[in-house]
Amino acid sequence: MFDCLKRAWQRKRLKDPRFDFLFEPYRGDEVVVLDTETTGMNPKKDEILSIGAVIVRKNRIELGQAFEAWLKPRGEIGEESIKIHGIRRIDLEHGESPETVIPRLLEFIGNRPLVGYYIRFDQRMLSRYTRELLGVDLPNTLIELSEMYYRRYRKSSAHEFVDLKFDTILETLDLPRLGKHDALNDAVMSALIYLKLKSMPEYKGAFS
Repeated sequence: MFDCLKRAWQRKRLKDPRFDFLFEPYRGDEVVVLDTETTGMNPKKDEILSIGAVIVRKNRIELGQAFEAWLKPRGEIGEESIKIHGIRRIDLEHGESPETVIPRLLEFIGNRPLVGYYIRFDQRMLSRYTRELLGVDLPNTLIELSEMYYRRYRKSSAHEFVDLKFDTILETLDLPRLGKHDALNDAVMSALIYLKLKSMPEYKGAFS
């Protein structure tokens, strides 16, 4: 009930009616698996440097329709974030502005559910930009991979540890590590995780 009221309130605040489709209920059989690389972990002040996304239709990753974009930051890129993703300011000399990238991304994802590894962080980062441009948070339904994994591999005791690191999940599911660490590669690996997990008994029929 609360979620419905919040969506209705957000919809009324939408500045650009071209994006009203984001608030329509989704009736199809696709999800969008998404990842971002950022200057840090604070959605209130950090910036998105790159976005990668792929569509999953039933049990197939549509690599031919992949989305990838690089954004030129307004501020500095700290050394700690460079150690994680390897993206330097010089690498973004030809990056695009959020005003160009975000509308294109919204057209790509539509009103489909968004899947990702700690996808709520990505949603909060993207919402900072959609609020500036459209006056609303990104409203899509979210599917969290670490929660799916935990449900499958949780232990019998609350005191037992479940390692939710991305690399551990890939290894446990016997999935490949693809090349360098970037948003699109991480989105593809996340899509592989999603397909593997949703085929397991815990999720039978949940995503059909």
